[in-house]
Amino acid sequence: MTFLPADVSVDVGGLPLGSPVVIASGVWPYEPALWSPERLEGVGALCTKAVSLHPREGNRGVRVWETPCGMLNSIGLQNSGVRSFLKDHLPIVRKSGLPFLVNLVMESEREVRESLSILGGAGDAIPAVELNISCPNVDGDGMAWGISPESAAKAVSIARNEWSGALWVKLTPQSPDFEEVAKAAEGAGADALVCGNTWLGMAMDVKKKRPAFQRVFAGLSGPAVFPLALRTVWQAAGAVSIPIVGCGGVASWEDAAAMILAGASAVETGSAMFTDFDLPRKIAEGLAHFAAGEGMKSFRELVGIGRKQ
Repeated sequence: MTFLPADVSVDVGGLPLGSPVVIASGVWPYEPALWSPERLEGVGALCTKAVSLHPREGNRGVRVWETPCGMLNSIGLQNSGVRSFLKDHLPIVRKSGLPFLVNLVMESEREVRESLSILGGAGDAIPAVELNISCPNVDGDGMAWGISPESAAKAVSIARNEWSGALWVKLTPQSPDFEEVAKAAEGAGADALVCGNTWLGMAMDVKKKRPAFQRVFAGLSGPAVFPLALRTVWQAAGAVSIPIVGCGGVASWEDAAAMILAGASAVETGSAMFTDFDLPRKIAEGLAHFAAGEGMKSFRELVGIGRKQ
């Protein structure tokens, strides 16, 4: 990036970032050319695609459906498994030289423990884990762990006992007790909370006169969910003392600034990256100029200001 008038670096849950912009899980392909430093200007960190213990084929049928101001997806955490990730994808991910988080599927207790043991065997090659207790597109794991404070605490405790490195926990906005879930995750050892994941929605294929997705419901993302995601950031920031990472509909530096003013220390951007690879740079520069315009030396001085007015 060109010279910035204010500092945009930040430490989030033990992970030092050169910028508060994180590319969300499920977005960035494992194409070597895309992990080169010149293609990641303005990016502070990247989340890998979902990783589970064993390979997953993902969901059948339609997987993506465009909506006004967003999209629905029902990918189903398709991936080649943790061992394949270490062998085939980790060398590509490390090529960028940037911090990254392995987005780990919250499966059964046994499977998560084994996955974390395998990741731990890679030593310092894995900087951080983003524990996904929020995916709406699978049965029996994912979001099921994040609905209640009790199950969220158990999930985070399992991971914390196996993983000594930085641990971010990705929460589901579907929880009816979002603040209590946030507190439970913090109490169980989370270093940072990601608020949140996609919202459950659905699409109807009018021509076929049936739901577009085989699972009927799918995850809604994009600008349409930004006001909802901002609400979860506000709630979590008022409930816990660990860093918050805002996620959901972030498509501009103004969106990122809104989440930061609400209490987020960083933001993840996902769907917007499909149309603008240069978005992280634009967000980082926008935040730097915004902070400088307010007479601040660092964007970190903006965190939570909106809560004090």
